[in-house]
Parts: sequence; structure tokens; C-alpha cells
Amino acid sequence: MTELRIRAAGPEDLDAVLAFWKVAAEGTSISDDRDGVERLVARDPESLLLAERAGELVGTVIAGFDGWRCHLYRLAVHPDHRRQGVGTALLTAAEDRFVRLGGRRADAMVLTRNATGQRAWEAAGYAPEEQWRRWVRHLTEK
Repeated sequence: MTELRIRAAGPEDLDAVLAFWKVAAEGTSISDDRDGVERLVARDPESLLLAERAGELVGTVIAGFDGWRCHLYRLAVHPDHRRQGVGTALLTAAEDRFVRLGGRRADAMVLTRNATGQRAWEAAGYAPEEQWRRWVRHLTEK
């Protein structure tokens, strides 16, 4: 099997990432557009991590840090590359980034209906916190 490469996405990768999420990610988000991802990479150039094998995009994770908490979004692995260590490698890279930045706690956002994602996060050692409920407001609807 070809070696896996993890790297930060650049502006030139964004169209490929958006197309990849349509195949590999469960559901879409209001910010899954060129402008939203462009803002992410401009604000924090190291936050969108890509996994590549033989030059092919096979996985992504957004590893955001706000100076206090670490946030994980869009862990996605192409269906043809699942169960081959891609997700684990991405999470290891994300957690290493968080440690370098001084992060001490990470949370992961996953759709309730995404059973595959729920199992993946649990297998990675992340547990749901029943004491918290996450409330979301789409600011573009104001």
C-alpha cells in the first residue's frame, strides 16, 4: 500500500476538498462552500488537514483551535479507503497540532444521524458528553 501523506490544505486545494466532501462526508453544512472554506484556510492556514495517497485525496479533518478549546470537524475518509488507518492518521495529526498550540481539550462535531461517524469517534476514544447540549444558530439567517 502506498504511503499516506498528511498536509495542510492550501487555497489551490479547496475545490477538490468540496468535491471530496460530497462523496466522503455524511451530510452537508451551511459553510460547505468555497467562501466558507476559503475563510477557514485564510484565518488558520494549518487547520484543514488532508490525507493523500499516491497524490489522491483520501481523507480530511478540520482541526480548529480558538485559543481555549480544540474543535474537530469534517473527519471524512473516502469510502474506498476506510478501515486502512486514514482516519487514525488524520486524528493523530490533529491532536499533535493541538498539543503544539497548547490545547488541552478537544470536541468533535458529528451529525446525530451519522452512525458511521459516531462509531468512528467512539473507536478513536471520543465519548459523548451527556451534560452538554450544543445549540447552533445560523448567523446568516439574522
